[in-house]
Parts: sequence; C-alpha cells; structure tokens
Amino acid sequence: MAQQQNTNTANTNTTNPAHNAESKVDSRQDSALDSAQFATTDSTHSASSTHSTHSTHSARSTLHPRYKTKQIFVGNVAIGGDAPISVQSMTFTKTRDIQATKAQLDRLALAGADIVRVAVSDLKDAHALKELKKVSPLPLVSDIHFRYEYALIAAESVDCIRINPGNIGSKEKIKAVAHACNERKIPIRIGVNGGSLEKQFEQKYGPTPKGMIESALYNIKLLEDFGFNNIKVSLKASDVERTMAAYRGLRPLVEYPFHLGVTEAGTMFHSTIKSSMALGGLLMEGIGDTMRCSITGELEQEIALARAILRYSGRQKQGITIISCPTCGRIEADLVSMVRQVETRLKHITTPLQISVMGCAVNALGEAKHADIAIAFGNKSGLIIKKGEVLKKLPENELLENFVAEVESMAQEYKQD
Repeated sequence: MAQQQNTNTANTNTTNPAHNAESKVDSRQDSALDSAQFATTDSTHSASSTHSTHSTHSARSTLHPRYKTKQIFVGNVAIGGDAPISVQSMTFTKTRDIQATKAQLDRLALAGADIVRVAVSDLKDAHALKELKKVSPLPLVSDIHFRYEYALIAAESVDCIRINPGNIGSKEKIKAVAHACNERKIPIRIGVNGGSLEKQFEQKYGPTPKGMIESALYNIKLLEDFGFNNIKVSLKASDVERTMAAYRGLRPLVEYPFHLGVTEAGTMFHSTIKSSMALGGLLMEGIGDTMRCSITGELEQEIALARAILRYSGRQKQGITIISCPTCGRIEADLVSMVRQVETRLKHITTPLQISVMGCAVNALGEAKHADIAIAFGNKSGLIIKKGEVLKKLPENELLENFVAEVESMAQEYKQD
C-alpha cells in the first residue's frame, strides 16, 4: 500500500534520519511526558503543534494516512517507508533444537508469516543460530535478554537483534551490540516492555506510557550516539490503554519504524480482543510498520489474527471476508457448522473477496447485493448468489461443494484480471 507523507512525523530528509533525530533529541525528550499524557486521552492529535495534517485528516476519515517512517530491512523484508505492514511471530522451541525449531519455522511460513523471532536463552541457543539460519525459510530475529554477549554471537547469523533495554546492561554493552550489528548491517529492535523498564524510569514513572517513552528515547539516543540508526522500536504493555498511549506518544517524536504488539496478551479469546483494539486502533490511526499478535496457543493463530486485523482495519486487501448472520428461529440449517466449513475450505484464498453466509432467505438477497458471492440456506435447499443475482438453487447436500467451487473459480478470475 502506498503511504502518504505526514508533515511532522517524517522529515523530508529521509536519507539521514539519525542526523534529523539528533538535532531534535532534546526537544523530543522534553515533550515525551506531555506526549504520553496527551495520547492517553486524544488519539487524533500529538504533542507536536505541527501535527495538523494528520489531525485534519482524521476529521474527514476513520482511516488515517500512514506515518512516513524510515525504511529498514530484516533480511529481504522491508519495514517502514512504503512497505506493506509485515506480520511476525515467535517460535516456542528451544532454539538449540534445530529440527524442532525448523519445523515451527516451516509452519509459520506456510501460515503466511513474514519474519520470525527465536529465543536465545544460553550459549547453545546462540551458537545454533548459524545452522538454523541456513535452513530457515524466513528472516530470523534473535531475542536477547540479560546477556549481551549472546547478541554478539547472534549478530553473526541472524537478520535482526531484539534487545530489552530493561535488562541488556550498561552503555558499553549496548555499544558493543551496536558495533556488531553495524558490521553486519542488520537492524536492532529496541523492545521496550512495560513490565521490565530500567530502574531509573521504573522508579520515576512506574510501568506507565511515560516511562516506556522515556526508555525508548534514551536508548534511541544511545544507539545514535554510537553511530547506529538502523533501528525499529516497540513499546509493549499487557493492556490496551498503556500500549496505545505509548505508541501514540512516541510516534511524532521519532521517524523510526514501529513494531506493534501487546505483550502477554493471553489465550486466543483475550488476545483477539486486546490485539484488535490496540493494534487495530493504532493501524487505523496510521501507526505501525510491522506487528505481532501474541497468543498463548498455536502459532498459526497469531498469523491468522494479525492478517485479519490488517484486513479489517483497511491496511491490507488480502483474503476473504465472511459475513454471516447470528442465527435466529428462522434458520433451516446448522449454520454454525456451515460457516466453519466455509472458513476452513476457503482459508487458502488470498484474493480479496467478500462472502455472505446466511441461514434463511430473509436477509440473504439484501446482504448478497453487497457481497461478491453468497450462500443462503433454506428448507433442505438453498441458493448461491453471485453479484446479487441468483446463480443456482440446489439441494442442501450439494450446496457447500458447489459454493466452494464457485468461490475458487471467482478467485482465479480475479487473479487473471
């Protein structure tokens, strides 16, 4: 998706973002607290008085233009700039178990992930990255906590290093990591976590958006001072309000790309709600360049949820959108089962199609006018409706197979066009 230039969030000099960032570092740190406080209550403005273009647009449209950010690369995946918003996940194997980790990487690639993060808990994990990178179908990010020396080993193989400012250690350790990543020309994600802020920010602000923003600005300044500007930033909390406030507050202060996420989001049910509200809301405000939906569950669920949020927020035109009725006493079929079967049978389709699945004829024709193709169940029979016109009337036991075939045919027609 083409991005639109935002007048205050991206300087026209995009070739040297570090220079721009350094020239305004004092002012952006001074405004960080006001920005975080303001962002909590008003999503359409920022702390910067020059943010008028973005704010004016919000009065006219729910979907804001994306912020123009510096573009970086994680492997062959572009993040920021005009790049599509990428989807990430994380394996849960011991990284040293290359076979098991490779199996999860393959699953994530098949599910549609763009980038995968792997944990580096000890030296065995760190040294395994070289072999894992050789067999990985996707760019790899190494997740580093506490032991900066693991990052130095990881930098020799992976496509990006994620550090947690709250536990990575001293300035000298960060400097060593920056030097290693500069040598390999790979980015660093400053992964601020509301639950593990540095002591100086935790003691002063607590686990608040203000503290998260101050931590991010401090660590961005450190890396810039070390001559490093191949940066992306995340500010994750375990709740919607803090997550949104932190990202909103920092966005007008820097031009580095943002990795969106809610940390410790919970099971599929809870993560769907938290991620949809926080990440979906930020995406609609034009904030976000890459994302992960954290779920205590199966890997594939993270990718499916992220893609759905991108689709329903208007940031990605890919895959089917299913409209189905909530059921009532008029239904003549097991609609819940039918909708699930339609979802399962058509999940491989990437063409942006709107599909309606209705349990009776009352709303079927009306809904079908707004859908590319629809199916409506009746008394032991039903209709397939294409572009508002009845295409077929069939016995119930023939409906699903014929409907799936019609959708697949329509998807193929769109591809050829």
